[in-house]
Amino acid sequence: MDDTARVSYSLLAGSFIAFQFLFSAVSPHLSSSLSRRYRELPAGKKCEWDSRCVSTAHALIVGSFCLYILAFDEEVNADPIWGEPGLVKLNVAITCGYLLYDMLLLARYWNLMGDAFFVCHHLAVLYAYGYVLNRGVLPYFANFRLISELSTPFVNQRWFFDILGQPRSSWPVLLNGFAMVAVFFLVRIAVIPSYYGQVFATFGTEAFERLGTGPQVAWVVSSGVLDVLNLLWMYRILRGFYRAVSRAASEKPRARRTD
Repeated sequence: MDDTARVSYSLLAGSFIAFQFLFSAVSPHLSSSLSRRYRELPAGKKCEWDSRCVSTAHALIVGSFCLYILAFDEEVNADPIWGEPGLVKLNVAITCGYLLYDMLLLARYWNLMGDAFFVCHHLAVLYAYGYVLNRGVLPYFANFRLISELSTPFVNQRWFFDILGQPRSSWPVLLNGFAMVAVFFLVRIAVIPSYYGQVFATFGTEAFERLGTGPQVAWVVSSGVLDVLNLLWMYRILRGFYRAVSRAASEKPRARRTD
């Protein structure tokens, strides 16, 4: 293991500890201080509340960093397979630390928060990102996939609205639902043709051949698994949003009749 890989794994360990600290200490303290509803929740719901606070913090950090790299990291954008991976490895290390923290959390509270789709997602990401951390390959594509985290805050906010008792037909919930659908589609579904167009454009090139079989398989297989999961989640989100809009539309005529 070279020095850069050691640094990456040190950052990963630091990320794991930091997110565990946010979950165990920071979120419970702040949430108790700021929300009476949090103090009234049973232990299981408090656990999920804290985990979603950490999830949102991770998404905002990593998603913002992704946009910066896409906009300003010329070396990565010029050479998507072998470009200078320094900033991308930092971002990937943060994400891998978060994923390990989250998998430990799922294992501890499986009956409360367990989801096989999330486990498949985390394993696929860790499998592929291991090559990024060890060898510094595929920095552009690794960073591109992390843009999907920008949809996470809206997904979490929907859960918070439910816990706070906000009716699903209310305007704040509907606006968040619309934003969730739009952002999820833009960062996870609409980019699929462009992403695979860039992937296929590298096939047969000297840079692609230098990768070797292991990174090639990890790259293509993990991408396929992640996009199947994204399509399934998109279906769930659309179905939920349709139900919320239908409920809101059906409540309007009832409100008029009572008037």
